[in-house]
Amino acid sequence: MSAAPARWLPAGTVYGTLLNFRREWDLWAPKMTEAPYKAAPKAPVLYVKTANTFTPCGADIAVPGEVEVGAALGLVIGDFEPNLPPALDGQAQAAINKRVTGCVLLADLSLPHPSYYRPPIKFRNRDGFLGCGPASVPLALADIAALKLEVRVNGQAMQTVDLSTLVRDAATLLADVGEFMTLQPGDVLMLGTDCLPDGARPRARAGDRIEISAPGFAPLHHTLIAEAT
Repeated sequence: MSAAPARWLPAGTVYGTLLNFRREWDLWAPKMTEAPYKAAPKAPVLYVKTANTFTPCGADIAVPGEVEVGAALGLVIGDFEPNLPPALDGQAQAAINKRVTGCVLLADLSLPHPSYYRPPIKFRNRDGFLGCGPASVPLALADIAALKLEVRVNGQAMQTVDLSTLVRDAATLLADVGEFMTLQPGDVLMLGTDCLPDGARPRARAGDRIEISAPGFAPLHHTLIAEAT
């Protein structure tokens, strides 16, 4: 009997990106001049999904109650050249080909919380709260821009995430992040998660099956179960 194929998990650090979809940016724009920052962010706004959150495709994810489901595409970082020029002026394709070995579907789970700007990690970084697609898929920059991610809960369509509406496309995000930090081989940079028209995200709870799919990718799926008390 042949062994079951290994299920993909990140080999490095996973970085999420906030406010990288035009709809969410526009919804939050009127509040960006308020405290605590009093201005719109000029650089990418990042957060970290720690290794305890990584869950392979098909595995159950334990949740304490209702959770938000964020569908994301992750850029898997490969070898890099420190002096590679920024992804600007026609060099975007060369930059991403040098730095990205593939793309992967991700389910970024979070507990609902009122503080968007400074959410404690206890909401985003609970055990198992990053569902990982079954495989990393080679994908050209133009194909990324054309992708749409579909989110289903119990088979019902809940959201379509259109990657053509990114504030920073994949190459620009890579270049802008590279201005202040070096992504290492094995790291994953998420392009962001979009919201629904009302600013919320799809929600699910114990007993629900979530599925994220996109053309060219095997679907990412998980069943949510109740945390042990």
